[in-house]
Amino acid sequence: MSQDVQVTSSPDAPLSSNPTDNPNHERRWLVLCIVALAQLTVVLDGTIVSIALPDAQKELGISNLDRQWVVTGYALAFGALLLLGGRIADYWGRKRSFMVGMAGFAVASAVGGFAQNGMQLFAARAGQGVFAALLAPAALAILTTTFVGEKERAKAFAVFGAISGGGAAIGLLLGGVLTQYVDWRWCLLVNVPVVLFAIAVTLPIVKETKAHGDTSYDLPGTVLVAIGLGSLVYGFTKAEHGWLETQTLLFIGIGLVALVAFVLVERRTANPLLPLSVPWHRDRGAAFIGSALVGSALLGGTLYLTFYLQIVMGLSPVMAGVGSLPMAVFIVIASTIAAQLTTRIGPKPLMTVGPLVAAVGLLMLTQIEVHTSYWTHVFPGLAIFGFGLGLLMVPMQNLALLGVPNHDAGAASALANATLQVGGALGTALFTTVYASAKSAFQADNPAPTPPPGFPADAIPTDLSNATPLTPEQIAALPQPAQDFVGKVIDWVFGTEVSGYAHAFGWAAVLIAIISPLVVILVRAKKGDLPTEGAVGMH
Repeated sequence: MSQDVQVTSSPDAPLSSNPTDNPNHERRWLVLCIVALAQLTVVLDGTIVSIALPDAQKELGISNLDRQWVVTGYALAFGALLLLGGRIADYWGRKRSFMVGMAGFAVASAVGGFAQNGMQLFAARAGQGVFAALLAPAALAILTTTFVGEKERAKAFAVFGAISGGGAAIGLLLGGVLTQYVDWRWCLLVNVPVVLFAIAVTLPIVKETKAHGDTSYDLPGTVLVAIGLGSLVYGFTKAEHGWLETQTLLFIGIGLVALVAFVLVERRTANPLLPLSVPWHRDRGAAFIGSALVGSALLGGTLYLTFYLQIVMGLSPVMAGVGSLPMAVFIVIASTIAAQLTTRIGPKPLMTVGPLVAAVGLLMLTQIEVHTSYWTHVFPGLAIFGFGLGLLMVPMQNLALLGVPNHDAGAASALANATLQVGGALGTALFTTVYASAKSAFQADNPAPTPPPGFPADAIPTDLSNATPLTPEQIAALPQPAQDFVGKVIDWVFGTEVSGYAHAFGWAAVLIAIISPLVVILVRAKKGDLPTEGAVGMH
């Protein structure tokens, strides 16, 4: 059994520049591998379930409006509790928090993998988010305390960031393979053996570290921010029935009041969950707002891409994952370019142009139709969207920690992660409402095809989740008028779906384009102001 080393340091003191002062020095590259594996698991779960969602929805009987909770439940719990997770990791111990987070994540994954109905799957995804909120900041803290030399830390975070960035693409591919060749449930169950391996390796290799001093938790702040964000997201989902409906206004109002109360509590708390000096800064504030808007467009808007590729275009889960890759590839290409340009021209030009480029890509996706080609619409839209995101996210990550004192670096990093996840949860809820409203408007403007004489009227599906498609053989056996009618019905049903998807992409374009004027107004940082080594980015 390994002996844990209690390493304590003042929260205000900088980390030692001597690599041998930390307990993980001799096995630091093994520690990096373990932490990277855990981070990959967390990032994977943001996208791996998206490809599996159509199959899961059909098997568990989840409606089109409720399916968003598979994504929202994870993102909301993750984002709402990240700040608390960071504090727990510092005070309770990074290794202990890391292992408990991994173990809980595995249990929640197993529950989701064996879910028998939608509510069980939603609860399991929320449970994954809860434990990911403990696991992710603990992993980042272990990396920070292990690599204390500036050059080595820069290399470690480069590896960590590359795995984080590529995890979304790997999730789409792996989700497609598992869904098509095994079962959608393995998109969740695959976490169990990976986590068990990571725990077994972590136990003897990683040594314990923790902070000392004032280690009291800001529980009122935690409760208020969780209530505020949860109520706000739920209010957005209720907006499908109308923005002025009583329930919509009530939950959005409760959410806003709770978040205002959270700010007031943080101003008066001696040991706040979120020091307000972190977001209350022109440049950092722009980065955090931008992070939330990117999350809404990336996690919320592109969710409908997987539905379009599989449901409308009829691609297999594997090919749908491959079809989503251009976005990730062009994010990597643009990120490489942005990393070089940021040090030469500063963050502001890239953060102004990047969102506009990304918005153009999303606007191209609004032009999809039932029978459009992947190469003429989806591919260029995803490529341009990904390129714009790559230009934006590199300088935005740097701004998130600009001028943050060392003892608040963890809170700033957690806030960057939290805004991305919460933005995704809010975006998913908003776009679900947009999707439902657009479908209703399409059906109002385009009545269902009239069946030929003798064709049962109740055979007309009004929603894909309730439709039982006829096989080509069954269609071929019908009389010609009935065949023509079935073709019209299929186009009409798919048309309602595509209308919803296109409107979601349009709103995502608007949200991400808002970042540009915010940057013009708020950002003042020049190229010499940005950290060049050892910065903890947003993952």
